[in-house]
Amino acid sequence: MPARPQVAAAPRAESAKPLLVLEGLKKHFALPRDGFLAPARVLRAVDGVDLSVNRGETVGLVGESGCGKSTLARLVTRLHHPTGGRILFDGQDITDLSQAEIRPLRRRMQMIFQDPYASLNPRMSVGDILAGPLRLHGIAADDQAAKKRVGELLEIVNLPARSAEKFPHEFSGGQRQRISIARALALQPDLVVADEPVSALDVNIQAQIINLMVDLQERFGLTYLLIAHDLAVVRHVCDRIVVLYLGKVMEIAASDVLFRSPRHPYTQTLIAAVPVPDPRLERGRRSVALKGEIPSPINPPSGCRFVTRCPIAQPLCSQVEPVLRPNAHGGWVACHFAEGIDAAHAAA
Repeated sequence: MPARPQVAAAPRAESAKPLLVLEGLKKHFALPRDGFLAPARVLRAVDGVDLSVNRGETVGLVGESGCGKSTLARLVTRLHHPTGGRILFDGQDITDLSQAEIRPLRRRMQMIFQDPYASLNPRMSVGDILAGPLRLHGIAADDQAAKKRVGELLEIVNLPARSAEKFPHEFSGGQRQRISIARALALQPDLVVADEPVSALDVNIQAQIINLMVDLQERFGLTYLLIAHDLAVVRHVCDRIVVLYLGKVMEIAASDVLFRSPRHPYTQTLIAAVPVPDPRLERGRRSVALKGEIPSPINPPSGCRFVTRCPIAQPLCSQVEPVLRPNAHGGWVACHFAEGIDAAHAAA
């Protein structure tokens, strides 16, 4: 992939033909003016993201609320139209496809949403919810075939076949999320974008849903883009983790590398906030101070987006935006002083 002017080459995974490629992807939302003579305001939700995802891979998107994770998920599935950049899905440029043109691709990319109750029509039975996509895309030849497939989908997510006769409000949160997963699998997709799929669930249920998703990936060869704000959720699930801040990628690394040796100050603060089960290890951990609140994406800081909260910020950081560059550990980091961070981490 050729580099764009003044930007390091986009981070690519090992495969020569990744399933999903994002090149300089942007989504800006125009906001109402504060007054008649006030300047136009733009919310930069996603502001130049480069990323690739291999087949069968699980890539996690992490960061604080408002960093652009959910917007990026909706861009990937073309629920939002990008302001700039490109989206390549299995080699096809889908950036500017109309909704009619992209409909055939809906079979191959599905979403699992955060709130399973809000994403399921309360007026429809579970059977109708699962059969709808089958009929829409012509997968089920008739009602009998649709009913049979619905039973198979419920079995896949470990729910009894009689669940098809019930309505969403008759299930627990974890069961509703299983139904959402079954709906996503109905069209046999290649890519599943999961937007905080367990954040609304109890901790014990979270583990069950994550384990189910891992099992389904192994069984059906799925590719996951997993959005989460909790690194503990993605640590043992994701092959690679992408750290977002104010619509920008701060760091990309293999999961084990990211947790063992984070290169960006923001990544360090996120990892420091993840609790450790062993009280002795927890007491001995270094704390990484994170000052202030996340700035507004309407008026982001100049230079590095993280400069106003960074514990090692220098004058250069507010003057020049760091580009995402490869490091010696196979990851990518957007920090002027990443080498110093590496040395400090090694010394600690």
